[in-house]
Amino acid sequence: MTVHLLKCFGAAPGGGNAALVVENEHGSVTARQAFARERQVSACVFIDRQADGGIVLDYFYPHTRSPLCLHASLAAAHVLLTAPGAPATLTVTTAMRGQALQLVRRADGLSHGLFIGLAPQPTPAVSVEKYIPSELMGQHMHLTSPPVIASVGSPKLLLEVADRTILRALRPNLELIADWSALHQVNGCYAYCRTGESEYEGRNFNHLDPALEDSATGVAAGALAAHRQQSLRLHQGHVTQQACLIQVQYSAQAIWVGGMVQRST
Repeated sequence: MTVHLLKCFGAAPGGGNAALVVENEHGSVTARQAFARERQVSACVFIDRQADGGIVLDYFYPHTRSPLCLHASLAAAHVLLTAPGAPATLTVTTAMRGQALQLVRRADGLSHGLFIGLAPQPTPAVSVEKYIPSELMGQHMHLTSPPVIASVGSPKLLLEVADRTILRALRPNLELIADWSALHQVNGCYAYCRTGESEYEGRNFNHLDPALEDSATGVAAGALAAHRQQSLRLHQGHVTQQACLIQVQYSAQAIWVGGMVQRST
């Protein structure tokens, strides 16, 4: 078994959201969940190479298996695309839902770095009553747009607040979010605010432990771009003191989520 520790979406060298990439491991789902729980890193992804040459990515948070995690996918892309002789592009699939992901290493006049290409996905039919955001956030919530569930593979309840001050002060009911999410097949809440024409800041609430709050949530960035139908730059990690920047390039054909990846020592 080979384990790589990387930081993804960092806004500056040394920063980012940590992910473990695991190769040459053939354990059960139970064993993988135990590994993720013991390591207590925000996400682990297991690279499974198939007999036909295909590659499958299997994602685990410390508390649950996930259908998709884009910061872990970006970490896997670094392992798969930056080795000597590696291709510049690669198509992989996800373990739980068989979703196709395009991994791309770019270095052109328009962009530089690793990107994950994917498409909007169906969302569960959930009626979000007016009181739900306030209950989940543990305080009265005055949203600046209606709550919406959007997905590029891991559905998020998107909650738009007025500004950074409100966003950064949120202390939600994480257990209630987990229960509500499990009931409605949603993977947590993403609160965000607009800070510019195509600039946003956000926070993800999915982990049960406040100390494991994501510093960057690529699936939420993709979902937000799909909902807004625009390219955007999403800042995250102020509360966790790991400043992150997620870049999303939106088109009707595909959504590309990318950012910086660095090996962690």
